[in-house]
Amino acid sequence: MRKLFHKGNLSSLFSFKEEETSSAFSTGHKPHRKRRITRKHAYGGLFFAGSLSLVYTAVGMFVGPNPSTMTAGSTSPSVKSALTTVPKVSLPPPVLHVKIPDAVKAIYMSSCVAATPTIRDRVIHIANTTEVNSIVVDIKDSSGILSYKAADPALAQVADASACRNKDIGGLIEMLHKNNIYVIGRIAVFQDPYFVEKHPELAVKRASDGTVWRDRKGIPWIDAGSREMWDYVILIARNAYSQGFDEINFDYVRFPADGDMSDISFPVSGTMSKPEVIRGFFAYLNSAMKNSGITTSADLFGMTTTSNDDLNIGQVLENALPYFDYLAPMVYPSHYPDGFNGWANPNAHPYELIKFVMSIGAEKAIKASTTPLKLRPWLQDFTMGSPSYGKKEVEDQIQATYDSGLTSWMLWDPSNRYAGGALLRE
Repeated sequence: MRKLFHKGNLSSLFSFKEEETSSAFSTGHKPHRKRRITRKHAYGGLFFAGSLSLVYTAVGMFVGPNPSTMTAGSTSPSVKSALTTVPKVSLPPPVLHVKIPDAVKAIYMSSCVAATPTIRDRVIHIANTTEVNSIVVDIKDSSGILSYKAADPALAQVADASACRNKDIGGLIEMLHKNNIYVIGRIAVFQDPYFVEKHPELAVKRASDGTVWRDRKGIPWIDAGSREMWDYVILIARNAYSQGFDEINFDYVRFPADGDMSDISFPVSGTMSKPEVIRGFFAYLNSAMKNSGITTSADLFGMTTTSNDDLNIGQVLENALPYFDYLAPMVYPSHYPDGFNGWANPNAHPYELIKFVMSIGAEKAIKASTTPLKLRPWLQDFTMGSPSYGKKEVEDQIQATYDSGLTSWMLWDPSNRYAGGALLRE
């Protein structure tokens, strides 16, 4: 049986003690693939989200006769009246959250797969039979549409524009929790065609004529300096947490990286530098999420671990470290340019590349006076170019993560077909 952990005003009703854990990085030990922390040992259990407030009518709150004039066993008329007229209040059941594993080992599940039981069961089966203990599920993908219909009236219509939505997100999360799976909700932030359609004045614009700018795929972007967008994302994140998502992951937290960059303008950000704008968003988001007690993570370009500038998208690893619980550099070997670190084809060197880039990232974290265990890389479980990726390539990346002194990782495959043979069985 799992121990129950809670947040809010339950301290007077329950007591608990979190077990101390030691990290592979702090001890200098580099875990070998055969000695990974498994899900069975990684969980502390469940905790309640929010506060459970029960309001009682206290005798002392009512004005009644002087107690000295009352006989034993009598009841003040005013109190008797109050006790018989106070309406019964039915409270919704508290939302349960799974405690974060000591080492997150996650796979991604798209919104369409999550909404299709016959397909999603295959992904859940992977988590139930291997070392995987976490699943990343889309909350808002790069279409800008929510993966479920939110209870909040301000968000209720955002899920109506597509049929590929989950009709029972609470039921899905409850099922994952019953299977000891930590649920991470992913929000694509500034790539949002839906929000651009509603608020074109906040979009990235063409410098030549002021119309909405689009990237090479024809997708419009919101100017990253838009405070309205910041508040909108925070509203979505808080609503998702209230639905049971255990952690909120923010993707596309950047300026556009491709398209006609010679004809682009950012009317909202104005003269502010891109790193300044993105860092401002991180700080604003952090303040709102911390006040709500929500665990957060952010996806960054893989080259942020080795680059000394913002890659012209506003992302600097050191600027993100103070504002999130975890950072996920997308270090897919196929995404590195030919010649990177002397490799003619970086994609052909999955172990060497991950070891190189994540070791530098860990060093940056230490220099920034934080723990390298905040780094949780996205690893490649898909084929793009040569060679084809399968069991060995995925195993090599996972081992390289451990050999960099890190303990957590996430596998990305947009088709949700994973090289299950690369994952340790349970």
